[in-house]
Amino acid sequence: MNAKNYSIKFSLIFWLSYFTYEFLTAGTFSNHYFAAFVKACVNVPLAFLISYVSLHILFEKYYLNNKKVIFSIGIIVLAIVSITLKRAIYFYYIYPYLEPHPFPTPFFFFPKFVYEFFNLYFIVFLYGMFYFIRVWNSQQQLLKDLKQEKTHAELELLKSQVQPHFIFNTLNGIYAEAFKKTPKVANQIIKLSDLLEYTLYDSKKENVALIDELKYIQNYLDLQKIRFGDKVDISINVYDDISHIQIPPLLILPIIENCFKHGINNSIKNSWMRIDISTKTNELTIKVENSIEEGSEDVKRSNGGLGLENVIRRLALIYPNKHEINMYKEAHSFLVVLKIITE
Repeated sequence: MNAKNYSIKFSLIFWLSYFTYEFLTAGTFSNHYFAAFVKACVNVPLAFLISYVSLHILFEKYYLNNKKVIFSIGIIVLAIVSITLKRAIYFYYIYPYLEPHPFPTPFFFFPKFVYEFFNLYFIVFLYGMFYFIRVWNSQQQLLKDLKQEKTHAELELLKSQVQPHFIFNTLNGIYAEAFKKTPKVANQIIKLSDLLEYTLYDSKKENVALIDELKYIQNYLDLQKIRFGDKVDISINVYDDISHIQIPPLLILPIIENCFKHGINNSIKNSWMRIDISTKTNELTIKVENSIEEGSEDVKRSNGGLGLENVIRRLALIYPNKHEINMYKEAHSFLVVLKIITE
């Protein structure tokens, strides 16, 4: 059962159980089951609405995104409106017609508002407790999955490190010979050596500087340009200072590889790729767009390829509730927009 189905099933059981408890308890004590049913029809939907808005809107969209002032204001306004609404329903309908009170009190009676607050928000608190338990369990599972994937990746990396020092020493020897005759080829060898070094060593780190990641990507793109020549036009645009930003290694490369695999590789005409990077108020935005030719087989794929699926999975594990990735496919271009909340 996936998390969404589990959440729906839990919510149905929780609120149906609360409705049954509210109805039977009030009906048993007062022996007025119709009045108890009406009260349950008021209390349960109101408590559900408050719980949903408080946790799934205000908490998830504002508190988790460091918009705590908006979150606090929203919680206060929601409490005032909901308690006043409940007090009005009871005062103008339930008390006069269904449950007359021998000692009526005025509408703005402070003890009544306090009572309605605790009566209503107790169930909201109870639902919130179960909500945070589910979130905690989900986070623990994500951490477990992340550790397993990291261990698996490290094992695969170890398998691929067949005498890396021998490889680098060989490349350095080839570079020294090539530099004497063809400096251009020697420069390509250096880029390949840097590419291998980053893949073998820096990829084992938890985070790397975004600047270093871009240097790695630039080396990869330079080698691709050797392959495609003037057929492809590639531009990287960095609009803000990114010297302070750290990201997981090899997070952007699968998006770049996807551009070649499902776009540029299948183009007969000249193609292009554009990478835009910008930051604002703890948010990193990366846009990668490439040209595609209409009618290509790979263009018909809607999921963007296995590389993007892996990126989405990594983002869910590393940045839960702190990222957003969207893909836009047009007739002649494919765009990936990645936003990450950086602390």
